[in-house]
Amino acid sequence: MNFTTSEENYIKRIYHLQQETGLVNTNSLAAEMQTRAASVTDMLKKLKSKKLLQYEKYKGFKLNDAGKKAALDVVRKHRLWEYFLVEHLKFDWDKVHPIAEELEHINSEELVQRLDNFLGNPLFDPHGDPIPDKNGKITVIKQQSLTEIPFKKNVTVSSVRNQTEQMLDMLRHYHIALGTQLTVIKRFDFDGSLEIKVSKKNACIISEQVAKNIFVHDVH
Repeated sequence: MNFTTSEENYIKRIYHLQQETGLVNTNSLAAEMQTRAASVTDMLKKLKSKKLLQYEKYKGFKLNDAGKKAALDVVRKHRLWEYFLVEHLKFDWDKVHPIAEELEHINSEELVQRLDNFLGNPLFDPHGDPIPDKNGKITVIKQQSLTEIPFKKNVTVSSVRNQTEQMLDMLRHYHIALGTQLTVIKRFDFDGSLEIKVSKKNACIISEQVAKNIFVHDVH
């Protein structure tokens, strides 16, 4: 089944919201889409008519299996294009999201599969998010927020939750990227900020807000 660009944007946003909250409500979706609740209601009617949604009375809604598959198809295209843009066209990782937002709406299964094969079937995009395979299967790795890591433990950056251009630009300033090894030296009780040591760089201090968005795993 083919969907309009607007429908795909809604499906993808519902998918991300339900990953966080389980059920989604009209107001939270309207806030995410930066539109009026009435516009969201109209779109929900369209998605319901295409049998993509599951409702729970007075509680909210979420994608059913068909809706989830449609969402993962869009997420797969988005993350493959981000990987291509960074690894092969050498875009900075903070510049690729809006471009991938446009490319993700190309509806050619053959193109997407050829792209996946050309890239070597990567499991993660440039920000550490898992890339669904053609069947919607996602690779999961054990990771923790930097705020949960014991002091003096060597860890490797595996993903970044907040992927705004401003956040990624800040991480680049601190020489933090996927695969960067770092150590938490100290936590300041005053504001929760962390002093960290990034490989061979001088120690630096990052805010608690930044640290919560950096995910890491043990050094292998």
